[in-house]
Amino acid sequence: MTQANPAGPTPALEEMPLIISVDDHVLEPRTLWWDQLPAGVRERGPRVVREKVKLEFSGGNYGFQRDVPDGRWCDVWVYDDLVFPTGLLHAPAGFPEDEVSNVPAIYEDFRPGVYDQAARLADMDVNHVEAAVNFPNTFPRFCGQGFAERGDKELAYRCIRIYNDWMIDDWSGGAGRGRLLPLTLVPLWDPELAAVEVRRCAAKGSYAIAFSENPSRLGFASMHSGAWDPLWEACQETGTVVTMHIGSSSHMPSTSPDAPLAVSMALSSQNAQGSLMDWIFSGTLARFPALTVAYAESQVGWMPYLLERADLVWRDGVGGVDLPQPPSTYVPGRVYGCVFDDQHGLISREAVGMGNIVFETDYPHSDGTWPHSREVAHRLCANAGMDADDTYRFLRGNAIKAFGLERFGIAK
Repeated sequence: MTQANPAGPTPALEEMPLIISVDDHVLEPRTLWWDQLPAGVRERGPRVVREKVKLEFSGGNYGFQRDVPDGRWCDVWVYDDLVFPTGLLHAPAGFPEDEVSNVPAIYEDFRPGVYDQAARLADMDVNHVEAAVNFPNTFPRFCGQGFAERGDKELAYRCIRIYNDWMIDDWSGGAGRGRLLPLTLVPLWDPELAAVEVRRCAAKGSYAIAFSENPSRLGFASMHSGAWDPLWEACQETGTVVTMHIGSSSHMPSTSPDAPLAVSMALSSQNAQGSLMDWIFSGTLARFPALTVAYAESQVGWMPYLLERADLVWRDGVGGVDLPQPPSTYVPGRVYGCVFDDQHGLISREAVGMGNIVFETDYPHSDGTWPHSREVAHRLCANAGMDADDTYRFLRGNAIKAFGLERFGIAK
């Protein structure tokens, strides 16, 4: 359904604003930690070994076999007790749809833009993208769980600092400055140490961190414990955005052990819904009024009803919480939801809050829209009857505000 907008037509395809994507991904350099860790711990740090591997999917779970003579060559990450095979599904951008499957891969199987800065910038140019935030793509997982799960936390913190320095100085530096927007990791096992890392990275020019949509599911303190307040204080002090990717709790919603993967995929926004309620009803957004959070791959069509329901709960005084203001008042200009295919959310943008919606291309994932992101965005905007102002806010203006991109020379 196309919705008319009396304020004016959607810009023509060739007049669409340059995109700022708040959710893309990058494959970490294969030798990053091997090159930089001291010799005494190098063998226990993250490194790649090339083996013949078979990948499997059964009962809703992924598995693999190593050193299989009839397997495919695979770049396998080995880190302490972790073994993590690289698969084609990590970065299938540019592959014909009928060739995308769950098979092992080496880095050379992918487009160079998946891991090479110059090639990435060229792929962004092709895709009408000016700037992008990049999440991890292999064993670190979406908020650094791969480090948090290891027993040697001193080594894990060393590895996080190496990753963050690479992200800021190399991937987002040089020609990437102002285009590849740094997103850094924090040591999830220690909120005080996480606050130290936020301040260190902000001093180097990173103003966004990846965090879990539900740290309790990772075995850490819940949002309701108050334990994370030192981290939020550091983020508020430095103007650092807290970003949360779906699946960053190492859990995706489903209904039963035998439910097909399609059930989980259709319910993907549930994690963001639960997370937002934690952020509000824990009082975190009330205690830190300048803090900004953003949800990657969350979509936004669910927001109006959830906030309506939260306000009713607050008004009726049930549920054991004491917030000074209705829950919905903590969202405008502070909580951003990310769209890549939510037509309903854009049609309902006034109820959602037009200022709270941002766009992503999800390069180089299978859900990603490269190299057709401009065409996809134009279709979404036109079908929602969005005028030039709403289109601009959706594709870049809201991201500039949310991530404070003036600090990178992006002012409009």
